[in-house]
Amino acid sequence: MTQLESLSPPLKKIQGRSLLVMEEASPSFWQEGWRRFRQNKVALTGFFILIFLILLAIIGPWLSSYTYYDTHLSLKNTPPCKKFWFGTDELGRDLFTRIWWGARISLFVGISASLIDLVLGVLYGAVAAMIGGKAEECMMRIADILYSIPYLLVVILLMVVIGSGISTILIALTFTGWIGMARIIRGQILQLSQMDFIKAAKALGAGKIRILFAHLIPNCMGSILVTVTLTIPSAIFAEAFLSFLGLGVQAPIASWGTMANEGLSALSYYPWRLFFPAGFICVTMLCFNLVGDGLRDAFDPRIHT
Repeated sequence: MTQLESLSPPLKKIQGRSLLVMEEASPSFWQEGWRRFRQNKVALTGFFILIFLILLAIIGPWLSSYTYYDTHLSLKNTPPCKKFWFGTDELGRDLFTRIWWGARISLFVGISASLIDLVLGVLYGAVAAMIGGKAEECMMRIADILYSIPYLLVVILLMVVIGSGISTILIALTFTGWIGMARIIRGQILQLSQMDFIKAAKALGAGKIRILFAHLIPNCMGSILVTVTLTIPSAIFAEAFLSFLGLGVQAPIASWGTMANEGLSALSYYPWRLFFPAGFICVTMLCFNLVGDGLRDAFDPRIHT
């Protein structure tokens, strides 16, 4: 055995340790973003509050012995107490149970609308950016025309055609809601297309579809995640607003918007009927906005350059 061979095991150990140190010293994009997000105490607090609200939306109605439609006229407008934690409404229905049923509807509408906007917006914006030329210009002008249509008008037209309900709200919110995502993705892909790693992929013979799904869209995930997080509170507020106007879900189904509408007339005498649904709408929107701001600060490379 030569002297060099006798020294090779320690050299291998040293090389292994150096590689390990290099791996530990250079975390991935997602690991670095999560580390920055955890350091943002405000955003992290909002994240845990959202988890708590989602858990209560799942198990909250089962914590009470009442359903959201049970009426007890002899107990109507009961203030918050041990028996009714959030009080009752004008029909004696338990507001605690109705609040968490309303949370299910509001969160379902907000998250579903955001996911639909995500899929439509990413595909539309990515295709427009990859096609380029007059086709891209035509696609974006169509998006601009659709964006000019107010969703309230769309809701009224849909109510005439298919009636009111959750499906009507989802269609109205997603009819133009995906356009913002499409614009962001288009701009990101146009910028990334000029990067060296995309040019290298093209030089190696990669097709447009492979470049799009293997390189461009994954590198837009930071912007996509932030946009989705900020879209959810807008959809929740839109659902509450439409239900407040009577254009959303109908009685006896509980929604934060319908409960706020019912509690508005009783504000002077029974304020808890408006306080609880309006309070949870505000808290949920605030937490989603805090989480969205935290994700933007964590995953925006321009902030940390």
